[in-house]
Amino acid sequence: VNACVDVVLSGVKLLEALGLEPGDGKNHVVLNSRQDLKEAFAHFMEKGAAAERFFSDAESFYHIARTASEYPGAQLYVGGNAALIGQKLATNPDLKILLCGPVGPKLHELLDDNVVVPPESMQERDEFHLILEYQAGEEWGHVRAPNANRFIFSHDLSNGALNMLEVFVSSLDEFQPDLVVLSGLHMMEGQSKEMRQRRLMEAVASISDIPTDIPIHLELASMTDQDFMSNIMHQQVFPLVNSIGLNEQELLFLTQSASGPHASLASWSGVPDVGIVSDILFWILKEHGKTVDRASDLTRVHFHTLAYHILVTVDGYWGNQVAAVAAGARAAGTQACATETIDTSKVFLKAPLEFVTSQIEAPSKIILNPDEPVVHWHREGISFHFTPVLVCKDPVRTVGLGDAISAEGLLYSEVYPQ
Repeated sequence: VNACVDVVLSGVKLLEALGLEPGDGKNHVVLNSRQDLKEAFAHFMEKGAAAERFFSDAESFYHIARTASEYPGAQLYVGGNAALIGQKLATNPDLKILLCGPVGPKLHELLDDNVVVPPESMQERDEFHLILEYQAGEEWGHVRAPNANRFIFSHDLSNGALNMLEVFVSSLDEFQPDLVVLSGLHMMEGQSKEMRQRRLMEAVASISDIPTDIPIHLELASMTDQDFMSNIMHQQVFPLVNSIGLNEQELLFLTQSASGPHASLASWSGVPDVGIVSDILFWILKEHGKTVDRASDLTRVHFHTLAYHILVTVDGYWGNQVAAVAAGARAAGTQACATETIDTSKVFLKAPLEFVTSQIEAPSKIILNPDEPVVHWHREGISFHFTPVLVCKDPVRTVGLGDAISAEGLLYSEVYPQ
């Protein structure tokens, strides 16, 4: 239920177009003015760090957004996980996609013809997310970027409040979907604790109204509030969905929030260890997934990191996992390189060629065979399918890569009727 227009352009050029002079950097948790924007951009550019901020003044923001979207060389893309997953699925000519998010005129124009937007979802104004890029070594005044990165800001109220969730659920009766994909819960972090708790309860009530014979996939995204993550996982959202998609940052944050296995690990160094990742994935389905005596619907987790993907399923609920995990990996290589098929001259292998399947239990050791790149192993009624990824050497565009991977994996997944 989150959708927006991503406006990608040079940060320095936008600030110059707004008539802002270079100066000292200063971190602001919320941007209240152009001065705050200038200082925060300089602060993060000097560090070469990515950051995302909320711009509080609506009128000032819309003026900046208009300047940015009309700037020569600015690129406008579909943004928001829900819209990106919808766009990816819509490239299949046999599919019709229902997208409910705040859709303004520009976003509507950018969406694929196979994407249906209910009239209640339409807004007069687009939700713009401005993505200010800078290159390694780029200078602005006395600030010099040590590496390339981006600074993102928006005045996005409707996505943060999950405004379109009820519209979405009420549209399902008429649309009759074969699959529901949810994303955007992470956008609620910008709300006050009380507002967020109330909205989460309303979201849970809404999701509970979706007929039980329709599988539901939840795509997670970057979060910082452990209590909120714990709420989503323990008592509220996880038991209502059949499948979740996440990356290595989200996986580690999840186990830290709920004191799961390897929760003391502060961060990954290099390629995430397959045994550690497998232990956490196993725990998610063992502790929060469907069992004989647990009223949870969760039976599938699709994990993606740059070097490899793992699809984990509770036995008896899903089929075609080999094709599904391979399709997700193929989507990663083609989308990042912006090629129709995998171009072997543009990709390389980063995955470990041998690994152990657990760091807790007596593991089995696996050595990859290039002729059969998808490896399968089993642990207490749960199946693991692992594939290396052909990683793009010079990625053209990485925004929405995780969404494309999850969408493609879902497209090839077979759900067994229960």
